[in-house]
Amino acid sequence: MTATGPTSQWQLRAAFAARLSEMYGREVPAYTTLVDVSREVNEDVLRARGADAERLGSIGRVTAERHGAIRVGTPREMRQVARVFAALGMHPVGFYDLREAAASAVPVVSTAFRPVDGEELARNPFRVFTSMLTPADPRFFDADLRARLETFLAGRELFPPELLMLADRAAQERELPQEDAERFLHLAVRSFELSAEPVDAAWYRTLERISAVAADIGGVRSTHLNHLTPRVLDIDELYRRMTERGIEMIDAIQGPPAWHGPDVLLRQTSFRALAEPRALRAPDGTVRTGALRVRFGEVEARGIALTPAGRARYDELLDLVDQQAAQGTGEPRADIARAVWERHLPHSEAQLAAEGLGYFTYHPVPDRPRDGSRPPADLGELLRQGWVHARPVVYEDFLPRSAAGIFQSNLTGEGTRHAAHEGTAYDAAWLSGAIEREVLDPFTLYARQRDASLAQNVSFLSETS
Repeated sequence: MTATGPTSQWQLRAAFAARLSEMYGREVPAYTTLVDVSREVNEDVLRARGADAERLGSIGRVTAERHGAIRVGTPREMRQVARVFAALGMHPVGFYDLREAAASAVPVVSTAFRPVDGEELARNPFRVFTSMLTPADPRFFDADLRARLETFLAGRELFPPELLMLADRAAQERELPQEDAERFLHLAVRSFELSAEPVDAAWYRTLERISAVAADIGGVRSTHLNHLTPRVLDIDELYRRMTERGIEMIDAIQGPPAWHGPDVLLRQTSFRALAEPRALRAPDGTVRTGALRVRFGEVEARGIALTPAGRARYDELLDLVDQQAAQGTGEPRADIARAVWERHLPHSEAQLAAEGLGYFTYHPVPDRPRDGSRPPADLGELLRQGWVHARPVVYEDFLPRSAAGIFQSNLTGEGTRHAAHEGTAYDAAWLSGAIEREVLDPFTLYARQRDASLAQNVSFLSETS
């Protein structure tokens, strides 16, 4: 934040992310260890790889980068969350249905609030994965439990009116006076702290039998930061170092395998959810200290954004890995996945670009061919002949299966899902209507970056021909 004058949206966003990190470090000390180890790994990778380590973002951006995760219960609460994040220049991007992505019961649909403009992402790429409970889905909630749950959710207030008023002003004016900015940040951070209010133990356990995620959302009268995620340049090395420090990690790294080719999409892992002391209220009104296992520490490594064709290839490869792993040969899944990637994905960024599988921006080569030849019309030939070079576009979003895998690895039980019932339909259009603002398509955003650079290059090349 500036010392004097108004505070812009990106400054609010950066300050909010930093203060959340400080708060979460106080609440979950193991998170501070995760941040420290991430920084150590990043510094080591930078020393070892030099400029190549910053190919998907400067070390300053990577070190400061965070994504948070929160959970809410109703469309009304999701609309309020959208207002808070709009104050920070963050928009809903992507629709994720975690009900279909996990073997265990995860009755939520999600979106991610983040900046969408390239300059804003470079300033501070803070994003928040936001999940909403689906009480209307009969696979998880019968009519009686749904009614009780919806009544409980309707009776709580997650965000004070003053915060929402300041948020609307910041979104409209794209800044706040310093005093108002400080008040907004105080109220916003406090809204995501873990509440000390006693939890109704019987109600919480009722929901926990359905899903630990449902209990975390609908079993308490507040929301809280579920995890906060730093970005690391070598997630395999981080996993090893965290384990060496005696911190229990989940069983696997979610997402693409480690291999010698281009890093694509997103790899994630976490330390296991911790048993945290919480005040629990018994049916007779007495309050005792118990423990709930809800929050965990996630870390991520980001790669290149894939086009629709690239994502289709990725999904096909996941299915192939599943098929081979199901054969029961005893070969580790990570080894199976690595071999599948080696056979079916391009081994270089240039090939990934030429085959139209990844998003890149394209830039003129200063010492382009000077032999009088005309530039070719084909993008692949432009790259091969040295007329332009491709810069990878960072994947800024999430993967439903990976998110569900993280959730599932940190659940206290499998929960209950009645597959015989037909699930309630939710999609991006439904969520857009529910929160009264468009849920943006990530592919469109990435294509816009690519196409803008191509338009500039077409102009450049036409001048040289």
